Amino acid sequence: MRNFGKFFLGVILGGILGSLLALLFAPVSGNLLRDRIRSYFTNIRDEVKTASEKRSLELRKELSSLQKKI
Repeated sequence: MRNFGKFFLGVILGGILGSLLALLFAPVSGNLLRDRIRSYFTNIRDEVKTASEKRSLELRKELSSLQKKI
């Protein structure tokens, strides 16, 4: 268990360090990079929201059909 904790800490620190280095050596300006990141995550958020609403509707229909069988 102790080795896993060290490994996990190394993964987290490596991810943070890698992210910082990527931002420092990015070929675009900070403002443009932030806008791209914001846009990317906004798109992901919208896609997740749409998918969850669609799945929720599917599950409600399935639940309704199961309740009618009872």
